[in-house]
Amino acid sequence: MSPRPETVPQAAADAPHVRDQLARLKANIERVFLGHAGTVDRAICCLLARGHLLIEDVPGVGKTVLATALARSIDCSFSRIQLTPDLLPSDVTGVSVFDRATGDFTFKRGPIFANIVLADEINRATPRTQTALLEAMNEASVSVDGKVMTLEQPFMVVATQNPYEFEGTYLLPENQLDRFLMRISIGYPSPADEARILDLRPFLTSLPDLAPVLHRDDVIALQQEVDRVRLDRSLLDYVVAFATATRRHEQVEVGLSPRGSLALAQAARATALYQGRHYVIPEDILANVVAVCAHRVITRSALSSRNGSHTENVLNTILRSVPSPI
Repeated sequence: MSPRPETVPQAAADAPHVRDQLARLKANIERVFLGHAGTVDRAICCLLARGHLLIEDVPGVGKTVLATALARSIDCSFSRIQLTPDLLPSDVTGVSVFDRATGDFTFKRGPIFANIVLADEINRATPRTQTALLEAMNEASVSVDGKVMTLEQPFMVVATQNPYEFEGTYLLPENQLDRFLMRISIGYPSPADEARILDLRPFLTSLPDLAPVLHRDDVIALQQEVDRVRLDRSLLDYVVAFATATRRHEQVEVGLSPRGSLALAQAARATALYQGRHYVIPEDILANVVAVCAHRVITRSALSSRNGSHTENVLNTILRSVPSPI
């Protein structure tokens, strides 16, 4: 009897097509989001990993532009929720409206029923409204009036938020933060990139005319390719060893949960595919530690104020203490 064919070589045969799709997606986003190529890479990898993305930074650095450009580059449904203190949970999920003609209640879907949802300034909404996103982000479904409605795939929430110390913002609870696969910051552009932004004004010129370069079915196929990326047992043990080390470190109050370990492994698979490989290497894991883990780990000095830079330093210290498998 001939041996059963492996799935990885078959997937590898499609590598040039996958690279072409991802290169077109990145180039399309960079038509309007100038500079910060690494940020675009991270956003695409989050999409490939079926994750939700939280972009945290000061106003005016392009958070909304990045999220909108990513959504418009894919031929799928897109909605934007502008989070405000007076927004109600039903404004997100939808509401049942009485129809006089039929004598029945008709459910009017809210903006959460889209493939890519931009939740702009998520930490300006009250905690009650923030939690309305929890089930949708975790289960890809919405429960209204005792009925569970499944959200269409692909489904991704791209949320933006200003730093916590800004006036009129609310802390995102830990269980809300944990639903985001990645949290990233954009930072200020370089002087050369800022000059290009001032000259080209892409938000006014290029963004309105940005055409999709991938169909929703292409994105689903790419996500399935990520699931076929090989993660060697030694690398799985490396992820577990790192997670265990975060739970035992003297400066850490809450370490990485099993959900966080799953997120790190999936992000590593997505990074490998993005780099044109169907197998994970240690660098794929290391590249995602801060984006995937920093918002899930709580250090003792960050209990009163969430000091992101301190958490990153602690994570890097823990990484150096865990032997690499290769």
